[in-house]
Amino acid sequence: MTQLHTPKASRNQDTGRLSFMGSVSPPPSGTVCRGGVGSGTSLTKPCTFSTVPATKKTVKRSLLVTSATVLSLSLTAVPAAAAPSPGASPSATPPANMSTVGGERLGRPGTQVNLGTGAPVLPKDLTARSWIVADAESGDVLAAHNAHWRLPPASTLKMLFADTVLPKFPKTAKHKVVPSDLAGVGSGSSMVGIKEDETYTVHDLWLGVFLRSGNDAVHVLASMNDGVDQTVKDMQAHAEELQALDTRVVSPDGYDAKRQVSSAYDLTLFARSGLQKKDFREYCSTVRAKFPGETKKSKKGKTTRGSFEIQNTNRLLTGDSDISTYQGIAGVKNGNTTNAGATFTGVAERDGKVLLVTVMNPEKGGHNEVYKETARLFDWGFHASGKVEPVGELVPPKGVDTGAQPGAKASNSGADGSGKGGTDEASAKPVAASGAQGGSSGVGIALAITGGLLALLAAGIFVVNRRWPLPDLMRRRR
Repeated sequence: MTQLHTPKASRNQDTGRLSFMGSVSPPPSGTVCRGGVGSGTSLTKPCTFSTVPATKKTVKRSLLVTSATVLSLSLTAVPAAAAPSPGASPSATPPANMSTVGGERLGRPGTQVNLGTGAPVLPKDLTARSWIVADAESGDVLAAHNAHWRLPPASTLKMLFADTVLPKFPKTAKHKVVPSDLAGVGSGSSMVGIKEDETYTVHDLWLGVFLRSGNDAVHVLASMNDGVDQTVKDMQAHAEELQALDTRVVSPDGYDAKRQVSSAYDLTLFARSGLQKKDFREYCSTVRAKFPGETKKSKKGKTTRGSFEIQNTNRLLTGDSDISTYQGIAGVKNGNTTNAGATFTGVAERDGKVLLVTVMNPEKGGHNEVYKETARLFDWGFHASGKVEPVGELVPPKGVDTGAQPGAKASNSGADGSGKGGTDEASAKPVAASGAQGGSSGVGIALAITGGLLALLAAGIFVVNRRWPLPDLMRRRR
């Protein structure tokens, strides 16, 4: 198979990749099609991210936030946060109590930003129900709006699917599709065009996932991973490891499903995790590629198999009639379903600064509105960088730190609104301190966290949050 227009930067080696992570990839949207559809463009030169150590400012903020979190948890139980009703349209307003993973302000409804001297004001024409702007390397959240509001994610959930499943199969592995592989694909799904009884490489299938947001490709890969049910369990477990506690996975492709939700904060964590991996970066930044077609037999009995071109559905990569390719865009994933509306997570670089932006469900119904609002937030973020005080941060996975995570108080309510954290049960594990396993609410959490911190203090140890920078990511140059 010949792949076309893949950015040279996507071939970067994973030099400096952090040892606790393996290798993986992200997804698209534009046309209103269940399961997510959209479009794409190309990138150029490579880059290397430097490792960013925790600064004195980071240490100070981490200790202060951790202390505040311990104090508040020891005094009061956390009220359960209402989750949206995934069976119907999301509520018009965010819940009053949301998760505070990443910082207390990220759990507040409304827009959160600390403008410093010379900082530009936020764009006034933002209609998304939820959005976030974050520094991809330091993890600082520059601004956010309802960051932890649990909403249907559409095909942006494919970022978690890829980050979970991509490392499990080599690119060169082949799979012959059988009818059961495609049996669960939802009606009206976006498809890449996989055919029964045809053989595809894993590389082909991932191109179908990332470029065309193909639910058929997702289901074939899920079948290879012991089935959809097992893949959903794997994705949920990985989300919890990433501390993405707003997310509840029901369908691996992001197709509208009852009680399936995520948040702008969690989707940004998925993108940041995926972008640590070479394959993920390569696929999400690929603009177009050749995809295997059907095998045909001539009158003389000779069999041939052609191919057809597929294009990325990320409009900030490809551009469209009413939107230009965004300067510095380096990929990630879009989505669009009836229940979720348009969703998108993008990563872009400008003048050495790399930002992640997630936008969920703009209320303005204009063509490509999710991309237009994303572009405006990118523009704001690049101009505001260094002129705003962060309102929170993107927390690293659980395995990174052995101690306190700043501002990490998990919401008491599960993504299904049951009052059980994270998944169906114990996913409200406190992330404000390690070792606090078990208890999912109130005094139990407070005692566990307080006890853990006292043990650290008794030993004379202060474990603070360490930054989790991206090692290598393609950067688009002018």
